[in-house]
Amino acid sequence: MNEYLLLQIENLNNDKSDERLNSLRVLKNAIDKGDIQKPLFFNDVNNHIHTTYSFSPYSPSKALFMAYMNGLKTAGIMDHDSAAGCEEFIQAGQILDMPITCGIEVRARMDKTELNGRKINNPDQDSVAYVALHGIPHQHIKTIQDFMAPYRKYRNIRNKNMCDKINQIFKKYDILLDFEKEVLPLSLYTKGGTVTERHISYALALKLLDKFPKGKALISFYKDTLKLPLSSKNEQLLNDESNPVYEYDLLGAIKSDLISLFYIDAYDECPDVHDIIELSRKTKAISAYAYLGDVANSVTGDKKPQEFEDSYIDKLFDVLKKLGFDAVTYMPSRNTKEQLIKVKALCEKNDFFQISGEDINSPRQNFVCKAMRDPFFDNLRVSTYALIKHEKDATEDITKAMFYNK
Repeated sequence: MNEYLLLQIENLNNDKSDERLNSLRVLKNAIDKGDIQKPLFFNDVNNHIHTTYSFSPYSPSKALFMAYMNGLKTAGIMDHDSAAGCEEFIQAGQILDMPITCGIEVRARMDKTELNGRKINNPDQDSVAYVALHGIPHQHIKTIQDFMAPYRKYRNIRNKNMCDKINQIFKKYDILLDFEKEVLPLSLYTKGGTVTERHISYALALKLLDKFPKGKALISFYKDTLKLPLSSKNEQLLNDESNPVYEYDLLGAIKSDLISLFYIDAYDECPDVHDIIELSRKTKAISAYAYLGDVANSVTGDKKPQEFEDSYIDKLFDVLKKLGFDAVTYMPSRNTKEQLIKVKALCEKNDFFQISGEDINSPRQNFVCKAMRDPFFDNLRVSTYALIKHEKDATEDITKAMFYNK
């Protein structure tokens, strides 16, 4: 590939969306002319790709280009607390002639349900669950973005408090983190994006790398001075000084274990789950609970072994049914076949739409989930095209939404 095209790929993460989309047009033209080899396409789909509007190495244009070049047939944007990247994602899909879906991921308070006090699917906090709104009709992108605006603002109050807590812990090591100057600029908050714990963890990773050389010195500080556990997988990655995504791997370690030192429970920034269901009814976006399942060995390196919903999964589905959820989304690469046999059976029993969602927010994660090529998951490919149809039809005529009469 020539230097000009390599620069266009790099420009997909330009600060301006118009510039990003222009570069995507150049690249698609190069693909059509054969200057860039067209990828091999199978039947791979993914409806859960994060972008720079929450935390990711990829802008909406770059995320979709990466999805396309990895051979995905369809792709879906899914940012935390923000739908600000959806318009660009839609335009990128038109440029690449690639079907897309628009969604948003939210941490919802479950304290007014029978799951109060439970560890649900959130590694950091009880009584709070990750839920998604999939297939947002395009005329309601702004409705959802505006709904989440105060929650993004509340989240930054807590983010700043967590940075203060980091400073209390690390000041004796001459490490201080300025939220306004060192965390906020890593985000697209001023353009409607969200600042997450990953931004804080990434900023802290950069601070640690300013203080300690990669490899043994950093690992020694982490394990011996801070007395924190480090999985053998993460230690191997951090021991490699030539690791090209070292900062992201250190972020993964921080998110797994160090975060417990500075994490503050979220409340005001988390909508009540009943309000999220009401929002889905208003906009006709499809409400989906994100099944996590007990974790033995985190594929992304950012979750320590923990138990989540599996011990009370029948009760969980009863509550989801009562709340009025439309769907369940799950990730075949993160669970055992036995776990997902149970989940699929409960979805069918409770008449829940099933959606695929392989979380992408790190350069190490694969856009293609090869586990989904198992015929056992053929339903997820079928449902993805049903989701695409729902979004297209509901955008043209809201009465054609999948769950319009619910």
